Amino acid sequence: MSTLFEPYTLRDVTVPNRVWMAPMCQYSAAPEGPDTGAPNDWHFAHYAARAAGGTGLIVVEATGVSPEGRISPYDLGIWNDTQVEAFRRITRFLTAQGTVPAIQLAHAGRKASTERTWKGGAPVGPDGHGWQPMAPSPVAFDERHPVPDELSVEEIRNIVGQFRAAARRALAAGFEIAEVHGAHGYLINEFLSPHSNHRTDAYGGSYENRTRFALEVVDAVREEWPDDKPLFFRISATDWLEDAGWTPDDTVRFASDLHAHGVDLLDVSTGGNAAGVRIPTGPGYQVRFATRVRNETALPVAAVGMITDAEQAEKIVANGEADAVFLGRELLRNPSWARHAARELGGEVHVPDPYHRSV
Repeated sequence: MSTLFEPYTLRDVTVPNRVWMAPMCQYSAAPEGPDTGAPNDWHFAHYAARAAGGTGLIVVEATGVSPEGRISPYDLGIWNDTQVEAFRRITRFLTAQGTVPAIQLAHAGRKASTERTWKGGAPVGPDGHGWQPMAPSPVAFDERHPVPDELSVEEIRNIVGQFRAAARRALAAGFEIAEVHGAHGYLINEFLSPHSNHRTDAYGGSYENRTRFALEVVDAVREEWPDDKPLFFRISATDWLEDAGWTPDDTVRFASDLHAHGVDLLDVSTGGNAAGVRIPTGPGYQVRFATRVRNETALPVAAVGMITDAEQAEKIVANGEADAVFLGRELLRNPSWARHAARELGGEVHVPDPYHRSV
């Protein structure tokens, strides 16, 4: 029996297997007009294919809690009811296939207002549907990015409210799990790390102050999210800086804090907050960070990062290195990865009736 294809339950939500789709931006929404930020036919086809392929849980890409919280003008958003209605089409289909629909709630902070990745990803201004980014401190991400506006305490509180409203809309849109995006150098990660947070008020300096905004967001989302539905948090376990920044020790400490505030699973990634760092990549290179959290805290974890083949994924879960695996690029290459892995490992996944002749 394959451990990878055993169900996994958090609160009252049961995911049919441990093969989960990581949030990956498609940069394919309308940048302006009445459908700004709303999922369209591309998003439906993209997510529907992975659900039909047997993926147990799908986390919809980073979804802006406000227009200025998007990474690019082409990102999805969930700040209005038009977006909610468009998402319902996707969540209905995923649920019908037995896949659990989840959404990542995000604010890009100083890394906002950029071009689509296949066009270079450079910052864009008003002529490119862009805007002025904001951050905990007026420190640019790199030499290409503009210096962001430093957030006032009132603006910080407003953003917490935007996450709260986004959670409420995500529930109305039919999502079963919400994930707070605290990784990859976006706004919450910027507050966590002393590399990007140079504040001297209640939101900067000490560990307690730098984690304050993240926990306020988690509390706001958890208050809106029903008690029977899980809440995830995505974290960059390290900035990959030798002498400064957020560290794996910080991550372990923070994981316990998140658990105490109602987070049910930590989605463990790394990097993204410091430009020009060397990251020693390789198959499963981030798994060890997830494993450490699982071993040293009570918080379940999911691992991500160059997990590509069935035996590798099975080993991670069966050996207790993580409770589930998130696949990214491999699911872009092969929407039916879960079905193929189940065949290889002796597991079972849901197969849509029209596809039964392929079994």
